[in-house]
Amino acid sequence: MGARTSRVGISTPPIHQDSRRSTCTERKIVPQPLLTTLACVATIPARDGALAPRFFIRRGASAVKEVILTAEGYERLKREIEELSTTRRREVAERIRIAREFGDIAENAEYDDAKNEQMLLEHRIATLEERMRDARVISKKDIAKDVVSVGSKVKLRDVAAKETIEYHIVGSAEANPAENRLSNESPVGKAIIGKKKGETVEVAAPRGKMKFKIMEIKAA
Repeated sequence: MGARTSRVGISTPPIHQDSRRSTCTERKIVPQPLLTTLACVATIPARDGALAPRFFIRRGASAVKEVILTAEGYERLKREIEELSTTRRREVAERIRIAREFGDIAENAEYDDAKNEQMLLEHRIATLEERMRDARVISKKDIAKDVVSVGSKVKLRDVAAKETIEYHIVGSAEANPAENRLSNESPVGKAIIGKKKGETVEVAAPRGKMKFKIMEIKAA
């Protein structure tokens, strides 16, 4: 039994129903390229002296958090990418070449290990290159002189321990506690961002609350 549907300005032919079989018209679907241009930038208000976190939103992709780097951190990142892209790539390629000479690669553990190393290396390079593309480099003119901000060097005094340590406040991508490079997203970093010399902050820690007094602030 046929049915006819109609709409103002649009008419469709009868729909023929068959209980035993159905047919459909094959249509070629052309995939649309993923747009990687930036669609918008969302910012969150920050305290005085603090850099507001930004999120770059790409069409067709999830939000990518901005990477904050000091000028020193940016140069360090460039050197690492250069080292991995040249010297390390050659070393891994040579290891793969030698492993091939051992015979059948289907049962060659050395070859498999070398290929896995190559895969990890390329992943590391891609990760660092993406970090560099998304990076916002902090120059000296961006560093506040009267309040703590990313790029500041801050002398903090542990009130209870009566010890003073100088920290370099950096983005999370180049934080290294062993070198006193403190992330602005760490508990202490969050507490002191936007604070002035002479102020005391309280930070929650596993062993209890700790108090730090800001003794000195200077641009790195």
